[in-house]
Amino acid sequence: MFRSKLGVLATLVAVSAALTAACTTTTGGTASPSTAGSSPATGSPSADPEVPKVSAPLDAGKYVADTCALVPKDVLTSLGMPETGTFQAKGDTLFTKAGPTCAWKIRGQGTGVLVSLGTGSRDEGAGGLAGIYRGYASKTYIRFLEHAPDVDGYPAVYWGPLDERPMGSCGIGVGIADDLTFDVYAQGYQGADDSCGAAAQVASSVIKTLKGA
Repeated sequence: MFRSKLGVLATLVAVSAALTAACTTTTGGTASPSTAGSSPATGSPSADPEVPKVSAPLDAGKYVADTCALVPKDVLTSLGMPETGTFQAKGDTLFTKAGPTCAWKIRGQGTGVLVSLGTGSRDEGAGGLAGIYRGYASKTYIRFLEHAPDVDGYPAVYWGPLDERPMGSCGIGVGIADDLTFDVYAQGYQGADDSCGAAAQVASSVIKTLKGA
């Protein structure tokens, strides 16, 4: 058990390190492991009735090579972020392995946001919210809320390897197809409300971009 916790902690540290490196890289609730049943790690959407379905899929193909364009400049400005982010096609940490990412960081403050498009997870047969729910079942991840609110009508979950909200960091995954999500990780804020609020704000702006709004 002790070794297992050390492994999860190492993953979390790697995620934070990736955000910092790339830029040089709502909500209360009790964190709880999911009791959702697992499903085979295939490209087919999960049959688990707990996994929310996406009724109006969005096409994110044009942003695979330009993930930084998913977040409008006015949203970045409102968060105090630089307008220019750092793109990474694929990394080796929890969020960057999922697919192409873009990260923004406020210089000298340790505050930043990272957006990851989960095309890599999809290609490996672990895409969509079903992939995250399988992570719950295997106790690889936890979710911060049993029922997170949708983001502009798209199903979402607050999740991560550990509940880091008390330290000012929060991750949210949003399903934009049954086999595809994007994730937002906000780091270096003043607790749960600020970090999850920033993550949700960025997530909402990504949905608007994908809709062409």
